[in-house]
Amino acid sequence: MELSAGIQASLSGRYASALFDLASEAGTVTAVESDLENLESALGESAELRALIRNPEISRDQIGKVMSGLGSAMGLSDLTTNFLGVLAENRRVAELPAMIRAFHTIAAAQRGEVTAEVASAHALTDEQVVTLETKLRAREGRTVKLKTRVDPSLLGGLVVTVGSKRIDGSIRTRLNSLAQAMKG
Repeated sequence: MELSAGIQASLSGRYASALFDLASEAGTVTAVESDLENLESALGESAELRALIRNPEISRDQIGKVMSGLGSAMGLSDLTTNFLGVLAENRRVAELPAMIRAFHTIAAAQRGEVTAEVASAHALTDEQVVTLETKLRAREGRTVKLKTRVDPSLLGGLVVTVGSKRIDGSIRTRLNSLAQAMKG
């Protein structure tokens, strides 16, 4: 498996890579990925949890107990719960969101998938999503997983980001280009 140098060099990437290696050896990559998705949702929904993991005044022992309790309460696998304990012990819990993103990137690369982030002015219909996935799959030559979001400031069109490539077909960008051209 070949990873980008950015993932391998970053702190979150090293932790995510180590977790992925352990999950691969145990045959639990899918379970760990599901656990991390649940953790990501919990972090997204709870401002208190986000504040807690970033609070430097909480001791290693206290955050360790919180992470252990969180693992139990959420029904996380032993490997994921132990990983949270290691993060607490090393005072790296604040990096958890970046580690989750890095783990997803590593797991997707292993499966031969690529994630495309799609911003649109209005919510896309199911038919539009399927059509876009098909076109991106043909362009990229591998399975594409779409993450869609609505950004009304685009006015219309799409902005598609696949890895470091960006396809900007938004009306906002076209209007800005036209305004620049008119300025001379």
